[in-house]
Amino acid sequence: MTIKDQWKRALTRLAARRAGDPGDGQEGAVGARRTLALPSVLAPYAVPGRPLPRPTPVNLRRFAETPLVRRAINLIKDRIAAMDWQVRLKRDQEPEQVAWVEKRARLLRRSLEFPNASDSFRVLLEQVIEDALVGGFGAIEMELTGDPAKPFELWPVDGASIRIDPQWDGKPESLRYAQATGLAGSDAIIPLEDRQLLYLRMNPRSYTPWGLGPLEVAFETVNAFLSAHRFAGKLASNSVVQYALWLNETTPAQHERLIRWWQDEIEGTGRVPLLSTEQKPEVLRFAQGTDADLRLNWQQFLIRMVANAFALPPVLLGLEQDVNRSTAESLLDEAFHSAIVPLARLIAEHITRDLFAKRLGWPEFEFVFNDLDATDAMQEVQMQTALLQAGVLTVNEVRAMRGLAPLSEQRAEIRDPNTVS
Repeated sequence: MTIKDQWKRALTRLAARRAGDPGDGQEGAVGARRTLALPSVLAPYAVPGRPLPRPTPVNLRRFAETPLVRRAINLIKDRIAAMDWQVRLKRDQEPEQVAWVEKRARLLRRSLEFPNASDSFRVLLEQVIEDALVGGFGAIEMELTGDPAKPFELWPVDGASIRIDPQWDGKPESLRYAQATGLAGSDAIIPLEDRQLLYLRMNPRSYTPWGLGPLEVAFETVNAFLSAHRFAGKLASNSVVQYALWLNETTPAQHERLIRWWQDEIEGTGRVPLLSTEQKPEVLRFAQGTDADLRLNWQQFLIRMVANAFALPPVLLGLEQDVNRSTAESLLDEAFHSAIVPLARLIAEHITRDLFAKRLGWPEFEFVFNDLDATDAMQEVQMQTALLQAGVLTVNEVRAMRGLAPLSEQRAEIRDPNTVS
């Protein structure tokens, strides 16, 4: 069965479900998950003749488990996943014109804190960020439950298994995505509407529907670093011999006898070899015998290239010779604004647009991270205090920026420095 036939069969099943026909007897409940949790486990090997959705996804995930790349991924992933966040009303919305503002905001936050039966919001977010950094894709399935106390559920999806329809008509209720499960028959492809899947792309481009992850950019660099690291490890463990012993004017029989004597009596024993020959043996070295043979400078250059791919300063990956106290703080600040902030804002925009607006139909609310404006907590407090004293912000606006509930009008007036005579 070709890919085109599988698409037609999946579309027929979906149309039957919309019409209320159980069809093949696989009618799902409201809010039930449609995608498979681990399709790569069900089909660990590629099927001949079936194109892969992403280039070398297996190698990308294997490289993501190496110490250097894992350090770069964790620096970004753990920082974003540990951020405080809030659900609030958009700035262009008036609270008096939106019904049940506080109740709906608490409902959204509670549903995000418990996105499904097995994951917390941090666990869900870490999986999405991992896929985004490795392959440039991050996917979350969004399904409505029909429960007023928990209107939606979210599940992480393997982004490498997602196919994209380039001829999507732009409607949220139209089919745009499909998951290749690796199963045989009609279950090989699971179609998904645009409003059912949150698909996050890093470095989007106009000539391809796929994103570009930092690890894809550093693929060749990581491969070269692993090769240099393996060679240096073998050289340091003396498994690669860099010298030879030359005995002049020896017969083949003497040569073979010396090899057997060395292997049987000397090699690995720590004994001092004693040679009695007419001419002194000469040691021929193939390398300098110093740290330069380990290609350490080359490995450091490759580490810098990996750091550049992830928009991180090399000091965070272990290269500290170029750093002092005057430059360390600026490098950390640069890493926060170049690697952490863009990805965190991208995630927040997708949750606001795809989940709140498209799936729920609540475009009045937005999802924001509270720690994106300043890296230093004291700096943020000083900035907010200055804005309060200048009358630019009110107490309740500052509390909203910090994810706190608003005070009553009387208490806000007492605490507002502009009202104090």
